Amino acid sequence: MARRAPVSRRCHGDEVVDPYAWLRAQGKDDPEVRAYLEAENTWTEASLAPVAELRERLFEEIKGRIKETDLSVPVRKGAWWYYSRTEEGAQYPIHCRKAAGGDDRHGPAEGVPEQVMLDQNVEAGDSEFFAVGAFDTTPDASVLAWSSDTDGDERYTMRFRDLTTGEDLPDVIEGTYYGTAWAADGATFFYVRPDDAMRPYQLWRHRLGTPADDDVLVQTEDDDRFFLGVGTTKDERYLVLGLESKVTSEAWVLDASDPTGSFRLVEPRRQDVEYGLEHWNGRFFIVTNADGAENFKLVSAPVSSPGHDHWREVVAHRPEVKLSGVDVFAGHLVLFERAEGLRRIRVQALDAEGALGDDHVIDQPELVGTASGGSNPEFHSRVLRYGYSSMVTPSSVFDYDMDTRERTLLKQQPVLGGYDPDRYVTERLWAMADDGAVVPISLVRRADRLRDVTAPLLLYGYGSYEASMDPTFSSARLSLLDRGFVFAIAHVRGGGEMGRRWYTEGKLLAKRTTFTDFIACAHYLIEQGWTSPSRLAIRGGSAGGLLVGAVLNMAPGLFGAAVAEVPFVDVVEAILDASLPLTALEWEEWGNPVESAEAYAYMKGYDPYLNLEAREYPPLLVTAGINDPRVPYWQPAKWVARLRATVPEARVLLKTEMGAGHMGPSGRYDAWRDEALVYAFLLDALGVASTPDAGPLGPFAGEPPGPFASYPPDPPGPFAS
Repeated sequence: MARRAPVSRRCHGDEVVDPYAWLRAQGKDDPEVRAYLEAENTWTEASLAPVAELRERLFEEIKGRIKETDLSVPVRKGAWWYYSRTEEGAQYPIHCRKAAGGDDRHGPAEGVPEQVMLDQNVEAGDSEFFAVGAFDTTPDASVLAWSSDTDGDERYTMRFRDLTTGEDLPDVIEGTYYGTAWAADGATFFYVRPDDAMRPYQLWRHRLGTPADDDVLVQTEDDDRFFLGVGTTKDERYLVLGLESKVTSEAWVLDASDPTGSFRLVEPRRQDVEYGLEHWNGRFFIVTNADGAENFKLVSAPVSSPGHDHWREVVAHRPEVKLSGVDVFAGHLVLFERAEGLRRIRVQALDAEGALGDDHVIDQPELVGTASGGSNPEFHSRVLRYGYSSMVTPSSVFDYDMDTRERTLLKQQPVLGGYDPDRYVTERLWAMADDGAVVPISLVRRADRLRDVTAPLLLYGYGSYEASMDPTFSSARLSLLDRGFVFAIAHVRGGGEMGRRWYTEGKLLAKRTTFTDFIACAHYLIEQGWTSPSRLAIRGGSAGGLLVGAVLNMAPGLFGAAVAEVPFVDVVEAILDASLPLTALEWEEWGNPVESAEAYAYMKGYDPYLNLEAREYPPLLVTAGINDPRVPYWQPAKWVARLRATVPEARVLLKTEMGAGHMGPSGRYDAWRDEALVYAFLLDALGVASTPDAGPLGPFAGEPPGPFASYPPDPPGPFAS
């Protein structure tokens, strides 16, 4: 490969030299770029050849715990029960429905014939990648709008299926995005298009039976910071056009019976004010952070005059509880809350006039778990469908009678092979950050895996966009736990686990807090005797990959292995260039280095790509997607190349999906094989026994040392002479 001259870029008087800019400049379709990435894939496979048998064993373990032929819990909407099912050997789900009867409560009656609405396996054909975006039936349930992506670039082709005949109509719309809505007539359809930078910015209207060229542009959002989306209220009475930046929102509504009418503004956008709405009996319930409600409050307003001047407080702001959203029923209001770092569900009685009655929080069986809203399309119901999981309790679906408080378990995710939850323990720990903040850690382990400094631990983190990494179950993870691993999640700032302030304290010019919180969690786990640096692995994806890259630079010698999946590691390069997908709207998350020298200098100070140094790095596995519109392939590819050049002896592997995007492979078997690869890499990098221990873990069952115990010295790195 020819040696290229480095590319120099100047900003705010600062010069940055990039010797690997060609990987971006030549583009993903360039033969030389593709050959380079394929060569990296070949090198990765060759490097992992010694653990090929282990990878296959792990894949079989993961697959062996999963009921391959299975059925989701049916959800009733109108005259139908909707569900999906999987079949052994098939990569994708099959979406089905059955007619509902008057006596049905939790699912269709026995013997009711099944209608297959969409078999993703059939539609995928020989495609290397296949993902469904839209899946939206008309109000009378006669037509299905569905869209598909066969590249992983998140541009979808929209089609319309006549559910009476099972055939697709001639209508085809190319280049659509997420977000759809049917008008009440069942013939008028609203959808969203993205711009060249993959920002959803236009709302279009389509009439069934007419060419896509005749579709009507309803609204364009010109502010590059805002995403445009569309949906309906739960009762399908109103279409809702939503416009959202990272910190500001605006909503417009249209009576669903007047699809060619004009959308009406609810409340004009105001910087840093967010709101979202739901309709209930002629009023809008609105969740908002307006008027200083940092953790959000609930207000209501009449449909006829929904603006701020007419907002009436329903649930006041609570500094210790984040109100994340609401669901509405004829006689109940359901509040989704976050308190003490955990999600919970509150049920509030409503009378016919909208006055509040008694309320209660739905009790859950464990102190550390995750309760989440389910699918509840029926407005006139007193039964709430919700989900529950913890790091030891498989995903469970409940029906909950909001009047009697009776709970019915409809299904718990089956775990084949004799899974016994009593063999595992989950708990919540708290680490002290540099500034005195207390950072929660969710942890799971085998019950007989007590503290031992020679034992392996995998620490996961994210910490951006107010996204919360809640503790949930993974049957695949058992392959690590049964080999003596502890698995832990560091709920660092920049995420939303502890409310809105937890997010704001880990973004913009406070972004380094995300990384120092994670390092504090790692130190705490070591100090408490759960592991030692040479046996501590870390993992994160996308913005979590940025976290991995940043802490590797900031805390040399603290980690024994790392996995960075589709990592956002070339931060300055990406955020300086507004032509890249999503960059302009990211400025409210990371800062705008184009306009602010302070933001530029701060960002450059933690950018993983720009801060690589000639010192020892732990074994590192990096992944990328050639069609990724969120973190382009060249970010992880450049990072790996520069790390190799800076530290030639580093063990760093790059695996690029050559037919997929940000989410990785689309088929479930392919995803399980990818997870097996990650696990095999970690086991090999940390020197953990490849065979799971079915009996007591023995050496991991010692008494925990005190917090200031001295630890044995770490073994030399993998390239020590």
